[in-house]
Amino acid sequence: MSALSASEVEGTIKLELLLKSMAQPILLELPQHDPREILYERLKRAPHEHAEALLNVYDILQELQDRGVLDLAKGALGSGEEVLQILVNVANTPEMVRGIRNMMILAKVANSFEPELLEALEQAVQESLAEARKPKPVGLWQLMKKLLSQESRRVLIATASILQAVGKSLGK
Repeated sequence: MSALSASEVEGTIKLELLLKSMAQPILLELPQHDPREILYERLKRAPHEHAEALLNVYDILQELQDRGVLDLAKGALGSGEEVLQILVNVANTPEMVRGIRNMMILAKVANSFEPELLEALEQAVQESLAEARKPKPVGLWQLMKKLLSQESRRVLIATASILQAVGKSLGK
């Protein structure tokens, strides 16, 4: 290696001085932030901020414990696969499939009734049962008069039409 000349040494010194005088980068060190710490702080404040709600939850939990619901839930979770398999096996039986389909059809039928009609039916059943419980039933003439009224004929037509449709489906 050759020795450096005086001018090269002087240039090197100037370069070193220049580099030292230049702005040095500032190292940014952010504090480590644990997201669980925020949750823990909220949890520490919760009993004070939500005391009434927490007491209600504790009451509910105690009721569930007293009635054995928590033990049942714990057991069901522990043997969840077995419980699920039993439910699937039961649901896959032809009877259950038919029952579910029938319930869906009955729900459609019930949905087709106006609530006022069902309320009127409920009221009529109560009144009719009260009439039937009287010590002396209505006479034959009064019964015929009720059966031949316009309102009764409307119900008889609806009933006859329903019976006719069911009879057709039974004949298939």
